[in-house]
Amino acid sequence: MTLMGFDLEGQVIRPPAEAESLLLQATLGCSHNRCDFCPAYKGKRFGFKDADRLRQAMDHAARHMPFLRRVFLCDGDALILPQPRLESLLEDIRTRLPQVTRVNAYANAKALARKSDAELRRLRELGLSTIYLGLESGCDAVLADMHKWGDAAEHLRQAARARQAGLKLSVTVLLGLAGRGGAGDAAETHARETGRALSRMDPEQAAALALMVAPRTPLYHRTQRGLFTPQDDHGLLQELLWLLEETNLTSGLFFSNHASNPLRLRLRLPREKNAGLEAVRQALAGDAPLVPQEYRRL
Repeated sequence: MTLMGFDLEGQVIRPPAEAESLLLQATLGCSHNRCDFCPAYKGKRFGFKDADRLRQAMDHAARHMPFLRRVFLCDGDALILPQPRLESLLEDIRTRLPQVTRVNAYANAKALARKSDAELRRLRELGLSTIYLGLESGCDAVLADMHKWGDAAEHLRQAARARQAGLKLSVTVLLGLAGRGGAGDAAETHARETGRALSRMDPEQAAALALMVAPRTPLYHRTQRGLFTPQDDHGLLQELLWLLEETNLTSGLFFSNHASNPLRLRLRLPREKNAGLEAVRQALAGDAPLVPQEYRRL
């Protein structure tokens, strides 16, 4: 994975769509950093990157990467920055990188909840375009089990506030997060409630990733002790089918093309929903090839 950035500390991740964006590391790590499944920022102490270092990174990009048109703010939840700092950063981007046409960022419900409606509108006015929001599940029991901040209703509330402020939404969910062989129909409940939550959010983009249990995470240790059983490929495909059955977007893209997925889909909903459902059914029946395990990764 090529990272276009300067003065980046530790592991830095970005959405696949931000491959050609300048990465500005506005925060270090994640302010929550307690989700059992997430390995991204374990061992990285949360903090804010010094504003002068960010300006130096922008000036470096202006000199050496004049082709840049997009900026992505990371690490895990750049919107957690205090409003004056975030406004100043967006103003600096306008001044130092005038060719940039789009600024996107990771955000979580916790960060959005700390911003007023007026503050969110101001961020949009200053050039913030799309926020990447990790819903993960629309099932409260799963969110609580994974120690995710906020319940489904809170994520719906904050997504609606972001949309009302004029921000675009790209929402990620995790197939397999309820595990396999849990109580009752946990996997189906997780998948269907997640699809219903996506429908209510109605984002411009929705992406379904497949859970991969990463070492050094609380979920890995639970798995090692037999307290969590990861979903197999058949289960992941069945969840994808249930999820897609419940997902109804006004006009949005639905992806399952992340490197973790056993079946790669890119659909424009609602037009291509039936074709997507048929593709999943064919895979479940063994009539379509899956991505080999050795080619899947976080």
